[in-house]
Amino acid sequence: MSSAPPTRAQLSTFQVLACGALIVTLSMGIRHGFGLWLQPITQAQDWTRENFAFALAVQNLSWGVFGIFAGMAADRFGAFRVLIGGAVLYGLGLIGMALTTTPMTFALTAGVLIGAAQAGTTYAVIYGVIGRQISADKRSWAMGVAAAAGSFGQFLMVPVEGWLISSFGWQEALLFLSAAVLLIVPLAWGLREPGFGGGKAPAREQTILQALREAFRYRSFQLLMAGYFVCGFQVVFIGVHMPSYLKDNGLSPQVASYALALIGLFNVFGTYAAGALGQRMAKRHILSFIYFARAVVIAIFLIVPLTPMSVYVFASVMGLLWLSTIPPTNAVVAQIFGVAHMSMLGGFVFFSHQIGSFMGVWLGGVLYDRTGSYDIVWVISIALGVFAGLINLPVRETPIERAPQRMGAAA
Repeated sequence: MSSAPPTRAQLSTFQVLACGALIVTLSMGIRHGFGLWLQPITQAQDWTRENFAFALAVQNLSWGVFGIFAGMAADRFGAFRVLIGGAVLYGLGLIGMALTTTPMTFALTAGVLIGAAQAGTTYAVIYGVIGRQISADKRSWAMGVAAAAGSFGQFLMVPVEGWLISSFGWQEALLFLSAAVLLIVPLAWGLREPGFGGGKAPAREQTILQALREAFRYRSFQLLMAGYFVCGFQVVFIGVHMPSYLKDNGLSPQVASYALALIGLFNVFGTYAAGALGQRMAKRHILSFIYFARAVVIAIFLIVPLTPMSVYVFASVMGLLWLSTIPPTNAVVAQIFGVAHMSMLGGFVFFSHQIGSFMGVWLGGVLYDRTGSYDIVWVISIALGVFAGLINLPVRETPIERAPQRMGAAA
């Protein structure tokens, strides 16, 4: 039938959620503010927006690639070790981002290094702990809490990052953040899971290869990955390029900072609601609604006159939809395949998200430099929202049926 029941919870729900939420708050909060550095860095270094956008695109792709291996490592050795490594890489990446002087080294530090760091400090790793330590009847809700923490991090950190840049300069702001991100190290101690001692994973009914073959042959897994591509495209394009889009249209930088903060604030409610509703209704319907709603909200934003108030309304409504795809998507993966390889499978789904992120942030820079406008990318975002809304409707959420002969020893 379905996968074996999860290991008996040995960490308290409060401990898992408190430590996990604070880690995601720091990691995602810092990351969501990177768009604020676009103009200061490109102007100081005499780079094009495409140079900056390419580095952020590489970051998202690196996050996706390394997320697969971070998930495998977390499933095999536990989340604690992965989180420590991710925190150290994050600090080094921010230092490198501050001190680099060429587009290539910027792509390596802000791109490859920070992307790898985010892979080890965000959702795939934290959700693996939640899946193993929190029972299925609370799992979607708990994932909503963790995702809401990432949104609160955006609300909390983006204004702080804007203040650091204006008060101390863009380089010094990055150095301050490189120290702050190391707070993840003591928080990771609270996610040391029993059963991973000595580098030995708990017994599983499937090997890694069996789990991968099963997932990639399953139609619903393919549809979830395709939908998550759209999520990445939309949110990273908006998060990175909207500050410059607003400034190009005569609005002050403070409007962009407040807008990004509002997205984070309202997404606290949106992600929590998505996780809670996932315990009561079909998650595929939640996902379809989110994607359709994004398409409508973006279209209205482009039609109405651009004013600070229209920006704030757009940011608030989009905030309700921002990362609210994360709890239902990951809960469906756990519901279908079980939790033994959840971090790894979540990493593969997230890799699709990050390919979309790469395309969204990179195309934003390329098409702006070619046309002097973001209009084409806004239209692509609307079309992709409709596409994602449609393909999530046929997703099957029931646990997968497994024949006895397909079971194997743990890898």
